[in-house]
Amino acid sequence: MAYIGKQPLIGNFIKLDAITTSATATYNLLNDSVAVSPQSPNNCIVSLNGVIQAPTDAYTISGSQIIFDSALTASDTIDFILVLGDVLDVGTVSDDTITTAKIQDSAVTTAKINDLAVTDGKLAGSISNAKLANSSITINSQAIALGGSGTIDVTDTKPTISSLTPSVITNSATAVVIAGTGFVSIPIVEAINTSGAITPADSVSFTSATSITATFTLPVDGTYYIRVENNSGDAVRTSTAALTVSDEPTWVTASGSLGTFAGGSAISTITLTCTDATSFAVTSGAVTAGLTFTTGVGSATITGTQTAHTSAATDSFTVTATDAEGQTAARAFTITWSFGATGGAQFN
Repeated sequence: MAYIGKQPLIGNFIKLDAITTSATATYNLLNDSVAVSPQSPNNCIVSLNGVIQAPTDAYTISGSQIIFDSALTASDTIDFILVLGDVLDVGTVSDDTITTAKIQDSAVTTAKINDLAVTDGKLAGSISNAKLANSSITINSQAIALGGSGTIDVTDTKPTISSLTPSVITNSATAVVIAGTGFVSIPIVEAINTSGAITPADSVSFTSATSITATFTLPVDGTYYIRVENNSGDAVRTSTAALTVSDEPTWVTASGSLGTFAGGSAISTITLTCTDATSFAVTSGAVTAGLTFTTGVGSATITGTQTAHTSAATDSFTVTATDAEGQTAARAFTITWSFGATGGAQFN
């Protein structure tokens, strides 16, 4: 008989010599007066008093002896004992002994192959479409349809930044719209000051590939570069410090009335003061006709003699202060004009 690997160990079916019973449970096993050692009780068929005995339960085997579970008597008859031979021991299959011809077609199933067991070196030729799931291959995040054709953009496209709106903000949380190209939802956005300190945006919202909005809270005044990084790792930083963080101009002069003046008298000087302002302008209403509004750095002045009124009146106007970064602060003021009695009377 053909076999794989080491030659099996087998034995013949043997009917053992007759045994004369006596008042004992243990008897020698002989074949032609030669001791026989069955491999186990299961390798024997034992008939006692015309009844086949159950291996292990009714008897056991120890070397070349059979031991019944209880002592027999001279009146008992062991009809026969058959030894069925040894269990086949094919051992371990030797290396390089199983050839391709010995493996049945389709016998090696997926369950018999360990994960990651098939390496590149075991793949000959190409893998056909039939063995791949549709769209299972992607290039630069673009799925490829099996059996189809198309153009794959392998260009490494980096984002660009063209403008910030607004480009000047205060220290409070402020949303800045970043315009550019190549943005991918949702990128990382950072502000980098001129000393190199990096502050991530509080939040980022994606509008389109050309527009994103980042909210910044930057407690330190100064100028900042803006950096945008897509989730692919492609990134861009503004070439200049495009975002300015600065406090708005701060008014010192209180809003409201600048005073009451005689309608026919000249005003020497009314001074409007605003910290960090570089210029002033009347943006609503107007100063009274005849007066001169002069802008300056840090303050503006009003001088002259009004020519608009001949009776009591109040003029309202708004002055807007602007700082070097273009930030503005507006304040509303009034000037009141009074006139004394005209003509005279005499009482006797």
